[in-house]
Amino acid sequence: MRILNKKIAKSKSSTAWIQRQAADPYVARAQKDGYRARAAYKIIEINDKYKFLKNGQAVVDLGAAPGSWSQYIAKEFPKSRVVAMDLLPIKPIDGVEFYEGDFTTDEALDWLRKKSLGFRVESLDSNESQLSTLNSKLCTTSATNSVDVVLSDMAPNTCGHQKTDHLRQMTLLEYAWDFAKTALKPGGAFVAKSFTGGTTTEILLDIKKHFEKVHHIKPESSRKDSVEMFIVALGFKGA
Repeated sequence: MRILNKKIAKSKSSTAWIQRQAADPYVARAQKDGYRARAAYKIIEINDKYKFLKNGQAVVDLGAAPGSWSQYIAKEFPKSRVVAMDLLPIKPIDGVEFYEGDFTTDEALDWLRKKSLGFRVESLDSNESQLSTLNSKLCTTSATNSVDVVLSDMAPNTCGHQKTDHLRQMTLLEYAWDFAKTALKPGGAFVAKSFTGGTTTEILLDIKKHFEKVHHIKPESSRKDSVEMFIVALGFKGA
């Protein structure tokens, strides 16, 4: 790998990152398989274990950049509809609608909710009363029972202080869960990044109340020095 920026090349942290990337088998595998990032293998591993992704689903992918999770779903489940969101831009992916913005803002949430309700409109037959009712909801903040899977790989900009980083991650988890509660269909799945350490009891208890099963997993493809883990909640029972 040739480094054109001399300042970056001289940085010890940048050099260490480059060396780690070069030695990482998942980076090489992603390049070989055509995925944008090694993170693709996290969702692949989680789905291989719990089998929550299927063709024809409505899927929301939060914290999507650079797009490897959405890319995997669009490739392996081409009949599914995927909407994705991130603060950072991503290159277009066939079969994926993307919004560049802050998930915690009203504007971003309104976009997501309208897209989510759009899934229900598309799934209905020509019953005019049903369509009329749902179309009126497209201008509201409701997104009830319209999504099969909500994914969140959102993570904060870490500062290196474990407690602070954990609290920031829990805030993002809570935002994702609040959206999932209003959007998921009965039987739906919620998969979200969390951090180990600190208190997650209140959020986890709430999640467990609303799902048939809740699992915790740290995929093999997650870096060994990372404190990330994933909550996998299956069989949504309703808000």
